[in-house]
Amino acid sequence: MKKYYLFILLFTTVLLHSQERYFLNSDTRLYTSASTSAEFLGYFRYGAEVQLLSESKDGWYKVKADNLSEGYIPEKFVATRLNARDVKVKDSENPLIESDDYYGSNHLFVLVAGLKARAQPDKNAKIREILNTGDPVAINYLPKNQEDWVNISGQFNDEYAKFTLRKFVGKRPDFNSLLKDFDKLDVTNITERKTIGERLVELAWNSENTTLAPAYQRYYEVVKQLNDPKLLTDTELNMAVAKGLNKHKKPEEILAFVKKSEFILKGLKTKAWYLTQKDLVKTFGKPPKTANVNDECGVYLSELFYYYPDLEASVDEQKNQAEITKVFINENNKLVLNPNATLDHTLTEKAFIEKYGAYINASIKTPHIYAIQIEDSEFRIEFKDGKIFTIEIFFYC
Repeated sequence: MKKYYLFILLFTTVLLHSQERYFLNSDTRLYTSASTSAEFLGYFRYGAEVQLLSESKDGWYKVKADNLSEGYIPEKFVATRLNARDVKVKDSENPLIESDDYYGSNHLFVLVAGLKARAQPDKNAKIREILNTGDPVAINYLPKNQEDWVNISGQFNDEYAKFTLRKFVGKRPDFNSLLKDFDKLDVTNITERKTIGERLVELAWNSENTTLAPAYQRYYEVVKQLNDPKLLTDTELNMAVAKGLNKHKKPEEILAFVKKSEFILKGLKTKAWYLTQKDLVKTFGKPPKTANVNDECGVYLSELFYYYPDLEASVDEQKNQAEITKVFINENNKLVLNPNATLDHTLTEKAFIEKYGAYINASIKTPHIYAIQIEDSEFRIEFKDGKIFTIEIFFYC
């Protein structure tokens, strides 16, 4: 009976540990046994979360790190909460960066192009996200072995965890060093030139706009060698975007450019992107679909939305008001940014970039989608197959 009670006690203790969250109030390491003279598996930074796998014994806990590695840490560094009075012991050999101009908490940077972050520490696991060279990634525990997996989500939660191999993260790559590495390569070494060229381009998108031109200059050399028509077309388009970003207008110039913007929808002019609910229904008829959305930020006119094949709108029926949130551009619908700038169904992506490249924001992570700032919101302009597709009003929360 005593053994039975002991089993119940141990089971209850482990269950309580599994339900409560534990954090490290100092830097420390994950040791293979309960001794600081033992081999260690990796580095923790202050604030890292661990799961307790045992009761404290001789001042040590057996724990699980967020990459699922198991080992031992000193009990004195384990807490259920963090506070400003914590006396942090710094580990000068710990490679993790606490904060810098790029990221505000424990992190490193992606070193390779097109890094696949997976849902589990397994090369066959679901891909959660594709990251670019120079992207900062949240890391609280860093394994020492370059072939081990590291959790780059900063969270223990299975729903959000993202894993990659340790060798793919480190200090932020230096753009000028990458340029030199590229320039040293023999012109016939296409594989390596492509690898470094891709890193250059992605790092440039994570840097100042002035780095885009020299990055694409190198990468374009490789693309021409590869003789891939689609890659060539996409690269030339991105080079045009980069050229516009390098001549980017000031915020006040962009706002002045779009200050008098209005939609024309089946001949009906909006006031900015507003119109009456009655005019909306008169022009487009009874909406085929309506729905209430959860507007936690309070950015929309109303939580009631009308959905038409041509557009979407937030509608306040009692006040007879409608706010356009998304328009599908076709022969009937267009956006007039100002008397000299109209976005209609004839506009190609290439022409859009050539005309308005200095006014747009763009990202390599969302190709064919561009943004134009409008005070506390922005126009999000999407192209498909080289033609303008939709314009969405994106409101900041």
